[in-house]
Amino acid sequence: MITCVVEYTIDAAKVAEFERFAQRWIELVNEHGGTHHGYFLPSEGASDKALALFSFPSLAAYEHYRQLFGVHPDFIAADKIRDDSGCVLRYERSFMRPLLPN
Repeated sequence: MITCVVEYTIDAAKVAEFERFAQRWIELVNEHGGTHHGYFLPSEGASDKALALFSFPSLAAYEHYRQLFGVHPDFIAADKIRDDSGCVLRYERSFMRPLLPN
């Protein structure tokens, strides 16, 4: 299993738009072989930081999902929410291997 952690810097005045973007990506990850663990939005502290965590059974499964970016109409539409609203200022993606209870 591989877990993707996406760290976002968001426009604090556009949290509602970011939530709409995030909801769509939760659906897309789950529809295309992954398990979305949710988005984590600002509450206390920095008002412009958000996280997303989602897992795929393997790096190959994740790469198959990534091939849909810029091609699949639902992926293009989800990115359009971000691009049109300007809710995401920057993001960084990293991969982790979860250690789960035995």
